[in-house]
Amino acid sequence: MRLPLIKNLVTFIQDNDEDFILEAAEVLEHLSSEKTMKDEELNVIGELISNMFGALEVSKEIKNGASQKEALNSFMKRVMGSIDK
Repeated sequence: MRLPLIKNLVTFIQDNDEDFILEAAEVLEHLSSEKTMKDEELNVIGELISNMFGALEVSKEIKNGASQKEALNSFMKRVMGSIDK
């Protein structure tokens, strides 16, 4: 996960609508099912999808009253905590 990408996507969600992110993730998931996709391409698609869903989680926390900084920090702590386990 890349924090700058998540921040950028959170801004996009705030300016537009989270449905755009959900639909884009669906398109990427569909592309990943193509049998001719290379491993490197699948890794990039997976990273993009992870960042999109991360941004959706951060956006939800912001809607629930957290500041963007608090929401991003909380999300990254959860991600890092799950990696350490």
